[in-house]
Amino acid sequence: MTDHHDPLAHSPLQGRQAGILLHPTSLPGPWSCGDLGAEAYRFVDFLAAAGQRVWQLLPLGPTHDDGSPYQALSAYAGNPELISVERLAEWGWLDGSQIRPGKVSKTELLGQVHAAFTSGGIDAGVWAEYEAFTAAQADWLEDYALFRVIKSAHEGRPWPQWPAALRNRKSKALAAVREDHAEALALIRFEQFVFHRQWEELKHYANQRAVGMFGDLPIFVAHDSADVWARRECFLLDDTGWPSVVAGVPPDYFSATGQRWGNPHYDWEFMEEDGFAWWLRRMEHQLTLYDLVRIDHFRGFEAYWEVPAHEATAMNGRWVKAPGERLFELLRDEFDPLPVVAEDLGIITPEVEALRDDFSLPGMKILQFAFDSGSTNPYLPHNYPVNSVVYTGTHDNDTTVGWFHQIHPGLQGHVLEFLGGPHEPMPWPLIRSAYASVARLAMIPLQDALELGGEHRMNTPGTSDGNWSWRFDWSQFPEGLAERLARLVDLYGR
Repeated sequence: MTDHHDPLAHSPLQGRQAGILLHPTSLPGPWSCGDLGAEAYRFVDFLAAAGQRVWQLLPLGPTHDDGSPYQALSAYAGNPELISVERLAEWGWLDGSQIRPGKVSKTELLGQVHAAFTSGGIDAGVWAEYEAFTAAQADWLEDYALFRVIKSAHEGRPWPQWPAALRNRKSKALAAVREDHAEALALIRFEQFVFHRQWEELKHYANQRAVGMFGDLPIFVAHDSADVWARRECFLLDDTGWPSVVAGVPPDYFSATGQRWGNPHYDWEFMEEDGFAWWLRRMEHQLTLYDLVRIDHFRGFEAYWEVPAHEATAMNGRWVKAPGERLFELLRDEFDPLPVVAEDLGIITPEVEALRDDFSLPGMKILQFAFDSGSTNPYLPHNYPVNSVVYTGTHDNDTTVGWFHQIHPGLQGHVLEFLGGPHEPMPWPLIRSAYASVARLAMIPLQDALELGGEHRMNTPGTSDGNWSWRFDWSQFPEGLAERLARLVDLYGR
């Protein structure tokens, strides 16, 4: 019997570990972004050799044109760009000579595989696997396929701009889409089957090498998504499907006007009456994909910043209470221990901390935030609770080398003094500090392990250009990097 008063009894972090943060799109390869093919397996091998027990990723969903994984077209679907066509050839589903990056698209190749699949050219056992997948995932897969096909047929317009019968999901209109676009719908279902099959294989490979997969669940979903179109009753929308209020954060140190994200808010009253079924299903799906899940903007479960949709900035909003405690009680009953990390950065109140701690959820500590105030700064290692995840920086931060070069010389001196006047160049003193800390899990972005400068950062919040496209090359790996990380793992008991 575990003790509910012991903060670590229900923690998903039951030992000291270390890991690397890298989104699969950043893997090298001949296509427009990295995928779940050979380079992903090679990266798992590197993690295992380096003593790393966790691979953290950003959300894996299909993106809008801006490429942001945090505004996906679906909370359930996988990004088809991450499918490895080379893997399909290894499975015997595709002739390898047809794979010509830059000349033939992945979509065309998947279409060829699907045609062979439906004409009986694939093993009957795999067909049974496909049918089992589509049946088990039908509750989201059918809506996602319809959403993609209708959106494509209407030049990519957001769903509230579709003809009223389609926007409002009239059964006659949807039946016509199913009939007129049967092949396109079937291809999207197949695409998702392939994605999930490839993801399961990669996760199995990693788990067998003692590497866990650490996923990312954004609290909000994109307004222009299959989820909102299919379940309008779960969101605060007007009669035409547009949000009445939108998500964001109020003005703070980083932005004088706050951040207006534009996501629709949940109709928490409806969700609670419905037994939080939408959230239970979403979490269930996440936990089939990952061993551990970070919830982005966790504080929104205690109270969220509500901005009237007509406002151009997030300044004129208000805090509204959310039923986080009741939701997490249900989630804990269903999944105990709840394998969730709370992204608790930003404006965090005692109420938010209580919600996090009542459910034994690890919070996040960012070393780059630690040095701009005195010794009580919560991001300094001597102030960490054991049940936390420490990062040198995240996907939203500059690389540690970039950050250190940007801060003024006086602060650089303070950082180096705190770190004991290290002889190693940045970022290694900060990595060492993360590893030495009491935090149960230490996560390092790959850019920091590779000692890369600010031009290699993944995302700059508040900007729309040049994000999410960073990729590494194996030639950037310093000689002996795996051994160096493994030595730190051993030294600091991770």
